[in-house]
Amino acid sequence: MPVYVPTLLVYAGAAVAEIAGCFAFWVWLRNGQSIWWLIPGLASLAVFAWLLTLAPSEHAGRAFAAYGGVYIAASLLWL
Repeated sequence: MPVYVPTLLVYAGAAVAEIAGCFAFWVWLRNGQSIWWLIPGLASLAVFAWLLTLAPSEHAGRAFAAYGGVYIAASLLWL
């Protein structure tokens, strides 16, 4: 049975998880940090993928475009 979560919360959580996962990989690869940074990075990217499965799929193209907007906003806030 699927769990109902408001779409905006799904997209906001997915954006944060995606940014955090990519950041962890960046820190490991570009800053020469420990390989252990990959564990939270992989976990964050798994949460990102899982959260996107909670988004409604009836209008997947529009939903993904809306997520893109939330991702851009979250990226700017991350700065």
